[in-house]
Amino acid sequence: MEFLLDGIREGILLVLRADPDVMAASWVTVRVSFGATAVAGLIGLPIGWALASRRFRGRGAAISVIQTLLGVPTVVIGLVVYGLLSRRGPLGFADLLFSPTAIVIGLVILSVPIVSVFTMTAISSVDQRARETALTLGASSRLAAWMVLREARFGLIAAILGAFGRVSSEVGIAMMLGGNIKGYTRTLTTGIALESMKGEFGFGIALGVVLMAIIFLTNIGTRILQKS
Repeated sequence: MEFLLDGIREGILLVLRADPDVMAASWVTVRVSFGATAVAGLIGLPIGWALASRRFRGRGAAISVIQTLLGVPTVVIGLVVYGLLSRRGPLGFADLLFSPTAIVIGLVILSVPIVSVFTMTAISSVDQRARETALTLGASSRLAAWMVLREARFGLIAAILGAFGRVSSEVGIAMMLGGNIKGYTRTLTTGIALESMKGEFGFGIALGVVLMAIIFLTNIGTRILQKS
């Protein structure tokens, strides 16, 4: 128990002193997490909207594929992207492997199904008569769609928040595609895994504290948006 308390004490002191290694890993985590979430939102929100509001051939199969992708192991995503970006892969010429961009690519693939399914569920839960009533009253199709989105806004925010929480806590993809390079691709989660295995428990605690703080602040921001 004393070992645990000492580690927590050391971790808090490292955070309060703004240890450079802690701050570097924090900055990488913030960059790749927000970047991946933003790209996943741009891709996943339209997909979820289309699956919820359109009827087309193959819709059922598309929904099944998206839902199946929710359960794909992250190491499989990391392996596939690694193969694509490696020097012998089709995208090897871009020299992206072991870079923050490579991590973002893997995290986008991980989070797009999350955003898509949450968005589809949120929009499907809106009473379709609201859109029909708006069209009957003379609203344009764009305005009617906007009204549906407003009704589903809490679910859409939850979709983005769920994606952010997932990518910010991911270890396997960040490790395989980033290489855990100190000061460049080391994230909070990969740092926690590495430093804890090295016996640097206090440093791992410090990284964990910062990670929880980032997620907490994101949740606070989300609650403010939901009330606006």
